[in-house]
Amino acid sequence: MTISGDRKLISNIELPDEDFEPMPEGDKQRRNLSYATEALRLWFEKKQNVYVSGNLFIRYQEDLTEKRIAPDIFVVFGMSNEDRVSYKIGKEDGKVPDFVLELTSKGTVTKDREQNPLIYRALGVKEYFQYDPSGEYLKPTSLQGVRLENGKYVAIAVSTLPDGTLSLHSEVLGLELHMYPDLSFRFYDPISNQVLRSYAEAEHARFQAELERSFEQQARIEAEAIAEQERNEKLQERLAKQLAEQKAQRLAERLRALGLDPDEI
Repeated sequence: MTISGDRKLISNIELPDEDFEPMPEGDKQRRNLSYATEALRLWFEKKQNVYVSGNLFIRYQEDLTEKRIAPDIFVVFGMSNEDRVSYKIGKEDGKVPDFVLELTSKGTVTKDREQNPLIYRALGVKEYFQYDPSGEYLKPTSLQGVRLENGKYVAIAVSTLPDGTLSLHSEVLGLELHMYPDLSFRFYDPISNQVLRSYAEAEHARFQAELERSFEQQARIEAEAIAEQERNEKLQERLAKQLAEQKAQRLAERLRALGLDPDEI
């Protein structure tokens, strides 16, 4: 895809795929970056035509010059989910990312707020979100989003849930982006009412579910054993009662054979 403009051709040199930009600034940045990428990959993993990536170069042409940008997280619908070294729009049938999320930090706040929106809008990215885990650099709220309408980015409405959670709806993903009062972040599916999980969270949930199933199975086995024991005890009681009745009947018959009335004894 080519972005029109008045910039002059600088070079057509193939840029390397390695990203020498700074790493995420701190543990919060890294945790949220990992979560967002993993959660979306897990959510869309059963769909072969959704590509989810992050910290990967998107390559595009501007004034016949190759440019590149590396969003923290991006999603492309209608493209295979196979691994790539970089996402080259020109070799992907001109398909640009549909969704981009940037984790804003001290070192990226200017770029995320002023430069990136111009690039993403020119490329045609349908939705662009920003999230500041620190709560220090993105104002007035630490979670913001815009949607492309008629060639312009329009702010996505922010709603506040009863517990103070900020919620923004992504039409592209069909999900909500939630930022909780402690500034933590999660994707949320409003249809199934579930929070999207990371790999570790999903594995922990599977382990817990298996553990619960194991407990339930053990409880059923113990309950069945108790029920079986109760059935055996009742059967033994019936047999004992039958034996006692048979014994009493034989004794009564012997007494009658002797000319005695068992009811009078």
